[in-house]
Amino acid sequence: MNNKQNPFLIKGYKSAELFCDREEEVQKLYKHAQNGIDTTLISPRRMGKTGLIFRFFDFLKADNNFKSVYVDIYPARSLADFIKLLSEAILRQFPENTTIGQRFFNIIKGLRPLISYDSISGEPQLQITYQTEGEKQQTLQGLLHFLDSQDTEIVLAIDEFQQIASFPEKNIEALLRTYIQQLKNTRFIFCGSRKDMMTEMFSSAKRPFFASTQYLSLDKIGRNIYAGFIIKTFKNNNITIEPEALDFILNWTKGYTFYTQSVCNTAFLLADEIVDLDIVKKSCAELLKSNEAAFFQYRKLLTPAQWEVLIAMAKEGEVSQITSKNFIGKYHVGTPADVRRIVKALLNKELLLETLTKSGGYYQVYDVFLSRWLEKEY
Repeated sequence: MNNKQNPFLIKGYKSAELFCDREEEVQKLYKHAQNGIDTTLISPRRMGKTGLIFRFFDFLKADNNFKSVYVDIYPARSLADFIKLLSEAILRQFPENTTIGQRFFNIIKGLRPLISYDSISGEPQLQITYQTEGEKQQTLQGLLHFLDSQDTEIVLAIDEFQQIASFPEKNIEALLRTYIQQLKNTRFIFCGSRKDMMTEMFSSAKRPFFASTQYLSLDKIGRNIYAGFIIKTFKNNNITIEPEALDFILNWTKGYTFYTQSVCNTAFLLADEIVDLDIVKKSCAELLKSNEAAFFQYRKLLTPAQWEVLIAMAKEGEVSQITSKNFIGKYHVGTPADVRRIVKALLNKELLLETLTKSGGYYQVYDVFLSRWLEKEY
């Protein structure tokens, strides 16, 4: 078993050397920041969206004209949650012992928050009490104005931005758009994994953010590029990966960043000097076994008909015609109307992913590990 530090990261970001490609995307983001353009970054989960943001922020460190802030608002359920998460993100990026951090603390103290620090991570946690909705709106405006008033340009990345559409406050999109239009030195990256919601927010003429950004969509990293990265990363740690083992990884994970990194991470742990097909298959089996509890929970939460459609999707890999006689007849999943209704439900639960192409599109099981487990077990 390998005791070296594992170079195949499955969360976080360490360095450009341990990050695979995305150079074109980094340059696009940089060009947008330089030219005052906000970006809408859309990508399915597990494609490496967050990693790309941190790679871009690392790239920005060489340019003294920019500072960066990242906030993930996936947990946010209201405007108050959004403000809390944004405030904590600013504090993480600009601690109290920095010039910007001192200025920010002076502003925050005026809101009389309860400030604590996580006992494990040491990261700041805020609790702010508001008397009226107007106070929340003023606080949000104040946070954005604070960032914009610094002596450097700020790149603010808001991950899972589609969450604001589900806030109980109905005017958040219009409010946020109004505040953003007043800013001169802040560039935004609006990131999202729900393509339908993000596209509606930024492409519908009825929505406040219509035509306010340029799009950047993440696709899979090129197979040859990823293969080269994997070979090089193993080689840098005195390990050789055999060609058939490498092909198996890229086929089995379907080229998705998180799943590819996970298999390589596990194989690195099991290998001494060579990664062969047996080690890779053992790695895949271990990963599926470790996720079984979650897979059983999915089954518990779905109806029998939904579970059967999910199994059928996994066995097919990709399905372009969900109501075709071939698909329905092969897996006995009900009528075309039944399948359409079930697929819609599974899309809403983010258990299926729809990918649109020039020729039409296709559906597949969202979680590659779940898909491979369903193939194996059923």
